[in-house]
Amino acid sequence: MIFRLGELFCGPGGIAWGATHADIGDPEFGIVHQWANDYDASTCETYRWNICRDAPQTVYHEDIRKFDMSRLGPIDALAFGFPCNDYSVVGEQKGMDGVYGPLYSYGVQALERFRPQWFLAENVGGLRNANEGKAFTKILTELREAGYVITPHLYKFEDYGIPQARHRIIIVGIRNDINVIYRVPSTDPYKDVDNSCRTAIEVPPIPKDAFNNELTKQSETVVKRLEHIQAGQNAFTANLPPELQLNIKGAKISQIYKRLDPDKPSYTVTGSGGGGTHIYHWSEPRALTNRERARLQTFPDTFEFKGSKESVRKQIGMAVPCKGAQIIFEAILKSFAGIEYPYMDANINE
Repeated sequence: MIFRLGELFCGPGGIAWGATHADIGDPEFGIVHQWANDYDASTCETYRWNICRDAPQTVYHEDIRKFDMSRLGPIDALAFGFPCNDYSVVGEQKGMDGVYGPLYSYGVQALERFRPQWFLAENVGGLRNANEGKAFTKILTELREAGYVITPHLYKFEDYGIPQARHRIIIVGIRNDINVIYRVPSTDPYKDVDNSCRTAIEVPPIPKDAFNNELTKQSETVVKRLEHIQAGQNAFTANLPPELQLNIKGAKISQIYKRLDPDKPSYTVTGSGGGGTHIYHWSEPRALTNRERARLQTFPDTFEFKGSKESVRKQIGMAVPCKGAQIIFEAILKSFAGIEYPYMDANINE
């Protein structure tokens, strides 16, 4: 069966790339783009250009709170990476009390309206603890009540061969009148994969004319600071001279001016943040380029991001790693095709 995929909060296309490239060796099973929605104009342009260049009208640039879903065509599957701002441990953690916290409910509305055979929902690991755990319980309850058997799991993408330590809750749901069981794919097949950030960024070398590969202009102070920070260290663990130390009171975030350890996966690629949060090369005194960050998110070099340099940085940081999404979508397809695959127990109790 070929599943038509609808997406809310679609981002630049990490989920969509993984879905449309999912391949289980049976041409009768696959996923195709049907429609998508996001509130950010540049993000929508990126998605149109890379995912559905021949059907740009199927990507709707609108605020979900004002979006008329009755205009949308039928779908067999739904994906929604609902905004994580209010659940992230980096933010203020307002949970359901924030502006973004309740937006998951539009995913529930779409499930009730379109009744797709299955869905995939994604958010940050901090979702489990928002509002003392009540937000997560509420979301899971509403997804079940919409008519789905759900499998929530905290995926650690570095364990699936992705060159980045990125931990995300992904909930896969299958409509409860369908006799298909989804199981979390095992990490065992990826144990010997080289997922070091050095290999991700250098093999093969990034072409000189690659998309989105412009360097950031570093100030003289930042260059001097980075020259004192060793691979794997940050501005607080390095031995910095007094004039280069950061005068920060309170929480000292470990990713500030943190240089990558080239022999390990990268730390989490983020989409926003001021000085010191851009991810720093292990040997050169500079921030990574957007193309290097995109490689850590497993976007192919042919994937061209649209918009300003800062917009592109945000798009990359908000995305789901393409190849991580692909692994999950292939497990879903195998579940429907009746193909066995190595699996593991979900680590979040329903």
